[in-house]
Amino acid sequence: MQNTGPALEVLIHRLADIPAELLAEPRIGDTGAVHVAALVNDVLALHGARATLASLAPFIPGATGSHRHRLALVMITAWLLADEWFIGAAIAQADLLRVLDRTVDELSQWASAHKYVEDPERREELARMVLARLGFRPAGESEHEATDRLSAVSGFERRRLLEASRTAEQRAADIRAALARKAAEESADKWSRE
Repeated sequence: MQNTGPALEVLIHRLADIPAELLAEPRIGDTGAVHVAALVNDVLALHGARATLASLAPFIPGATGSHRHRLALVMITAWLLADEWFIGAAIAQADLLRVLDRTVDELSQWASAHKYVEDPERREELARMVLARLGFRPAGESEHEATDRLSAVSGFERRRLLEASRTAEQRAADIRAALARKAAEESADKWSRE
């Protein structure tokens, strides 16, 4: 988050104003309306990139991890990345694909795709997460402020921090137990020598 990005309000407003066509069902088999791989390809083209079939594989139904809910969130994130600020930022194709694939996959585990449009806090989470994963922070915020705010609004980030905290607590408990065993062994040795 070292680079300054757009105003957060612009991105949140863009998510709130998403066209109804992008909230339609993703095309899977004979059902749904939106071909997600084609949409991703179009967004990459807006950024001046050419996608290979292999790079679009995660967005083709039937590919690993391409379930309906995840594909719906890919569509919403593609709309966000089609913002003129992102297009002007000259973001590498690999970074765009990483956000559309991995970041969306992480976010899709914690809330339904349409929550990221309907719920103001989830809109902020999606906008902040996309910015952060691309190395940007919202305009007008320091790196510290942006990190704190992302941690505060992001269910995914809160869970990640909670897991890290639990791991650290477990490690500290293990160290305390090892120190207590060592102290008990030393005490037993002292008594056996006397």
